[in-house]
Amino acid sequence: MPEKMNQRNIMSGTDAIQLVPQSSKQKIAYRVYPESTDASAAIAREIADLIRARAADSRVAVLGLVAGSSPVNVYAELVRLHRDEQLSFANVVTFNLDEYYPMAPDCLQSHARFMHEHLFDHVDIRPENIHLPDGTQPVESISDNCRDYERQMADAGGVDIQLLGIGRTGHIGFNEPGSGTESRTRMITLDGMTRIDSASHFFGVENVPRRAITMGVGTILQARKIFLLAFGEGKSSIIARTIEGELAPTVPATSLQEHPDAELILDHAAAAKLAVIQSPWLVEHVTWDDTMVRRAVIDLSQKLQKPVLMLVDGDYNENGLQDLLAEYGSAYEINLRVFRHLQSTITGWPAGKPNQPDVVFPKRIVLFSPHPDDDVISMGGTLTRLADQGHEVHVAYQTSGNIAVFDGDAIRFAKFAREFCKEFGLLTPPVVDLTERMIEFLKKKDAGEVDIPEMQRLKGLIRRGEAEEGAIVCGVPAERLHFLELPFYETGVVRKKPISDEDIQITVQLLREVKPHQIYAAGDLSDPHGTHRTCLDILLAAVERCRDDDWMKECVVWLYRGAWQEWAPHEIEMAVPLSPQEVDRKRTAIFKHESQKDRALFPGADAREFWQRAEARNASTARTYDQLGLAQYQAIEGFVQYKPRP
Repeated sequence: MPEKMNQRNIMSGTDAIQLVPQSSKQKIAYRVYPESTDASAAIAREIADLIRARAADSRVAVLGLVAGSSPVNVYAELVRLHRDEQLSFANVVTFNLDEYYPMAPDCLQSHARFMHEHLFDHVDIRPENIHLPDGTQPVESISDNCRDYERQMADAGGVDIQLLGIGRTGHIGFNEPGSGTESRTRMITLDGMTRIDSASHFFGVENVPRRAITMGVGTILQARKIFLLAFGEGKSSIIARTIEGELAPTVPATSLQEHPDAELILDHAAAAKLAVIQSPWLVEHVTWDDTMVRRAVIDLSQKLQKPVLMLVDGDYNENGLQDLLAEYGSAYEINLRVFRHLQSTITGWPAGKPNQPDVVFPKRIVLFSPHPDDDVISMGGTLTRLADQGHEVHVAYQTSGNIAVFDGDAIRFAKFAREFCKEFGLLTPPVVDLTERMIEFLKKKDAGEVDIPEMQRLKGLIRRGEAEEGAIVCGVPAERLHFLELPFYETGVVRKKPISDEDIQITVQLLREVKPHQIYAAGDLSDPHGTHRTCLDILLAAVERCRDDDWMKECVVWLYRGAWQEWAPHEIEMAVPLSPQEVDRKRTAIFKHESQKDRALFPGADAREFWQRAEARNASTARTYDQLGLAQYQAIEGFVQYKPRP
């Protein structure tokens, strides 16, 4: 196995294009890839190389595996390598990291089921070589079985490669804060934050088991090689703490700092708060391109709480920006350059003004909304502005959102349908059978049980009606609303199907029907159950298929955020200011989504209602522009233009 790196790798695709000295703050090796798929493919290849090398020596390869969203693409690539490149798993022995307790292996939320669905059932691994913690064993036998699990790992020769994810508390496996480096495989009580993060898979935090069986930190550290996978903005804070913070039992992941061959595998979003990424000019030589200059100047302005145009030479010199000052000669020139850029991003005409040369007006526009409420939550003000300015605005709701409706709301609608039909003499036997079947199902439904198809459809119709009402508030007529109901989503559970050609073709068909001049899509990739990321992948695949269409050559794709996080000020390329009246109208549109009001079924880590999150983030962006020295607004919605990789 390779020795521990003394450099960090910034990856392009899956190849290193830059090696720089280790940051003084860095306490563990890490790699940063442009996308999580690139990272996953690279790790899958390293696992495959180990398997093949061991097979050539007639030895087994012992893998420590983990369930969850982070390794999904690693497993998908391993399955592809097995299918397309004859990678055999006949010599592979696996030990899984953890399991909820109690938990039957065929349960939807079971880590055992996850592993079979994503890997084991698709490769030629021997069943006797698969080892999984038993979530069904009696409590009194757990200690003995955990010791036996450790013994089996030792008998197999020890773990060669251990895959890990990381929780917001810094837990690895289910080793919660306080787990020391001496801890072994055992039962543990789950932290409240861990249970909140797991709530989406169990249809509510109240259904999440309070205990789990997990390998200990000490067990994990015995692996010869460790890869910790972390993707998305939501992991950035804990990743910075793990790599740059002090070793502490309160953050179990920091124990990896003591391992001789552990690496963190990150995408750009997860690495965003590392010092070398956030303020690289403080730890290394940088190239002062436009983006880097903006980042540095905005960071300096915010740190000193001074408007951009009021920064002076001394501010630059005293805060590690001597090289930038030397390159441009004076603070005045740098300040003016950044200020003019920020000023140029502000527009009240997001699709252009009428009667301008070489400007198509009005434009055809498609806003892609992953869930039925992301359009109004994330860019309801801009949506209203586009519609009011006379553009042909279409909204495409990519998924039905049917799993996010409380059962109580569904019962209320089912009973209403029954009583309505009865009131007007429409209560036929099929209607009676249908409504009674749904009502009786919900009365007997177990926590986490998949809804019957009729109930899934009813919940989808509830979300559809709310989406129509919200869009109408923003000025978009019902005939321009498109409910795509992409097949990947329609499983009835949080875990979705892989993206299919059908998902992409449905999207291509809509694009070619409308031939938009502008596309708006969710770049809000911290969505805890991954739907935003999947929907963006589908859209971008569809855009690529349309690349040679005449209309596509003039089409601009804008990425919005708002439900889960916001763009950093140096990233924003279009800032649409909202008046107090437009903020009120946006709030009204969000309120039309009554099934998500007061309490959403899947709120994520932020306990606030979606309208509160959106208003706070839009107001914060406006305050940032104000503090940087720009005009003062009630709120701003920010956008970044999508530019495909060459």
